[in-house]
Amino acid sequence: MNRSLELAKRLEAGAAALARYADTLSEAEWQLALPHDGRTVGVVIHHVASMYPLEIQLASMLGAGKAIEGVTWQDVHALNATHASQHAGVDAATALALLHTNSREASAAVQALTDGQLDQASPVSLNADAPLTCQFFVEDHALRHSYHHLAGIRACVGAARGAVPSASTAIPAGVA
Repeated sequence: MNRSLELAKRLEAGAAALARYADTLSEAEWQLALPHDGRTVGVVIHHVASMYPLEIQLASMLGAGKAIEGVTWQDVHALNATHASQHAGVDAATALALLHTNSREASAAVQALTDGQLDQASPVSLNADAPLTCQFFVEDHALRHSYHHLAGIRACVGAARGAVPSASTAIPAGVA
């Protein structure tokens, strides 16, 4: 089994599931604000797309044996707020094109990681300086991100449509 290839496939599957669902949304649904978040569906989809390069950069640092230092959750929240402000009017075509491009580039970067890099662990300031592996970071950030936000988007849109979707529908078939 090629671990990096399997990780890359799972990353792409999450991005593809998010894109497929986004393709079903009306303009009004694209503008819905997510509860407990405040950002619109469209902004969140663009956010997922725009975070891939940073998530892969940080994972690559871990793969090279470098600690992720000085990054706090306050920094993450500030970055997300700035992004939301700058991209408040993002349209579906723009967001989905970025999702496609950046997820493919992230997948290629993950595929290039060796088993040794995936196993490399260093402290991560976002996680109380716990020594985390590159593989864990890829899974917890770049890979999980689309699934996490897809679940929130499905719940928000489902509530607006008057139906609560099953949690199992957020994970595409064949993806564990």
